[in-house]
Amino acid sequence: MSTVTSKDGTTIAYEKVGQGPPVVLVDGAFVYRSPLDPWTPEFATLLAETHTVYTFERRGRGNSGDTQPYAIQREIEDIGAVIEEAGGSANVVALSSGAVLALDAAASGLPITKLAVYEPPFIVDDTHPPRPDDYLTVAQQLVAEGRHGDAVGYALTKTVFLPEEVVDGMRSQPFWPIMEAVGPTVPYDGAIMDGLMSGKPLPADRWNSSTVPTLIIYGGASEQWMHNAAKSLNEVLPSAVDVQSLEGQTHDVAGAVLAPVVTKFFAS
Repeated sequence: MSTVTSKDGTTIAYEKVGQGPPVVLVDGAFVYRSPLDPWTPEFATLLAETHTVYTFERRGRGNSGDTQPYAIQREIEDIGAVIEEAGGSANVVALSSGAVLALDAAASGLPITKLAVYEPPFIVDDTHPPRPDDYLTVAQQLVAEGRHGDAVGYALTKTVFLPEEVVDGMRSQPFWPIMEAVGPTVPYDGAIMDGLMSGKPLPADRWNSSTVPTLIIYGGASEQWMHNAAKSLNEVLPSAVDVQSLEGQTHDVAGAVLAPVVTKFFAS
C-alpha cells in the first residue's frame, strides 16, 4: 500500500492496479481495506482491465491518518491528493455516502473528468422514514465519549436502517471489532449526509456549480426510496447525463454488473 499527503498533512493510504486512464474509487461509510471488504478489490480488478484504478482509505480508516478537526472540505482535498497522484485528472466512481462526497468534490472544482455515482442514499419524500433530526449531534457525542461501538450501532440502525436485534447480534461476531475501529468516522458520513435524509427535496444549489458529466446509477431491486433518490438527483444536477437502473441489483451491487456500465460511460 502506498501513501499520499493531503493538503492538511494527513497521510492517505491507497492502492493502484491496472493500466490505462486513471479512475479513483470513493467508498461509502465503514469501508476500508479489511476482511469485511472483498468487494472493493474485486471491483478494482474488473476496472483494471481497461483503467489504472486507485482505491484509497478515507481518513480515519485503516492506514490513513485522521487530522482534526474534521471537515468535509478535508475529505475533498484527500480525493484531490489521490487525483494529483494519478496524474492530475481522473474519472471517479463513487458509492453510497461516498457518492455524495464525490458530488461535493466535483462541485468544488476538482479535476474530475467524468463521475459515476451509485445509489447516493438520499431520502427525498415519504417513501422511507427520515433519519433522526439530531442524528449528527448524537453520533458526535457517542464518539466524544469514546463509545465507538455504540456509534457504529447507531449508524447501522438510523442510517443503514437495520433492525435493532440484527445489530445486537452483530456485536458478538468476530468482525465487530473491524467495524468498531472506524467508529470515530461515523460523524464524518453523518456530516456529508446532513439534511439529505430528511424526507425533503434535494437542495437546488449544492451541486449546481459542477460541470463534470455525471452518470447516476441505482439498483432496480432496491427499495423505492433509492429509486426516487437517483431520479431526484438527476433533476437537480445540471451536469447529469443519464440515470440508469441495474436490473436485479440492490445497494449491495455486484461488481461484475456495475463495472461494465461505468467502463462504457468513461469510454464514451
